Amino acid sequence: MTAAVHTIAVEPLRAAVRELMLGFGSAPAEIELVTDNLIQANLTGHDSHGIGMLPRYANAFLEGGLVPNAHVQTRLDCGTLLALDGRAGFGQVIGHEAMALGIARAREHGSCIVALANSHHLCRIGAWAEMAVEAGLVSVHFVNVISRPIVAPWGGRDARFGTNPFAVGIPVAGRDPVILDLATSVVAQGKTRVAHNKGEALAPGQLLDNEGNPTTDPRYGVIEPLGALRTFGEHKGFGLALVCELLGGALAGGLAVHGPTDGKQRVLNGMLTILFDPARLGESAVYGPEMQAFLDWVVESPAQAGTDRVRVAGEPERETRAKRLAHGIPVDATTWGELLAAAGKLGRDPALVNRLAGVATG
Repeated sequence: MTAAVHTIAVEPLRAAVRELMLGFGSAPAEIELVTDNLIQANLTGHDSHGIGMLPRYANAFLEGGLVPNAHVQTRLDCGTLLALDGRAGFGQVIGHEAMALGIARAREHGSCIVALANSHHLCRIGAWAEMAVEAGLVSVHFVNVISRPIVAPWGGRDARFGTNPFAVGIPVAGRDPVILDLATSVVAQGKTRVAHNKGEALAPGQLLDNEGNPTTDPRYGVIEPLGALRTFGEHKGFGLALVCELLGGALAGGLAVHGPTDGKQRVLNGMLTILFDPARLGESAVYGPEMQAFLDWVVESPAQAGTDRVRVAGEPERETRAKRLAHGIPVDATTWGELLAAAGKLGRDPALVNRLAGVATG
């Protein structure tokens, strides 16, 4: 049975999340960064990385695996090469600070490589690519995930690593940027939680059950006994996941997955980010028109049956953001109940959170 859905306007939802965030003891600036980042994820349609993450954040905090009010620490500074430690702080803060440092260096020198270790959940990696393109920079991001292994290697029957995101941001003169943001699994783990909470099945080919058999039941991504997500593109996604683990994890983060979970709720990310100023690399009068001409050529391809037109990476998110800003953000009742329970765990009044969001009590 499909769960009921609340549709909540952006500003009331923002007020409700701010109230919950007070339970972490976060400073005002941290509350704003976390709240905005999570709601932006919902606005783009990535509900798996939106406010539904707060219950897990609450559990991680109560276990001691998430450290509020932590700030990024510089471990190595070679000008165009930075090694940073996130000190298990909120990824919304740590990611923002790391990108700000890298962007400043790339503007100064033309490029910068940022190796970030030990950040709590960096959330939607596309947000950091968007931050780079707003500064006129190209960015490439390799990310690993230190938590319960949830993705099976190609040809394997059980989980051995995380969803290991990969993202690229490319500014394009005269039009919206290209923002490629993907998990190397077929779907993000959070999408199994969203599907389970909504009472919906997954598409075939996305998930294995606890015995390594294909299943469409999202419970195997959420409830014991757990199964494993599959990599996208078969061996190709598996190869990219390995690269993300080696570069974002072992190299940048100093920590890769090599064993089962310890049962903790914290989610740690390592991220290797490459930033550069395209204007330093070539003549903008040449590459700009070439980019535009290529994108025009691609999107003019006749639409297949069941689609209205070709869209480039980043465009679906912008369309969803416009719709949800106008009509509100859908939050299924199960996820909303989990969020209210998290508020209670953090010492905040669930009824107040509910009232701020304007959610009717039944």
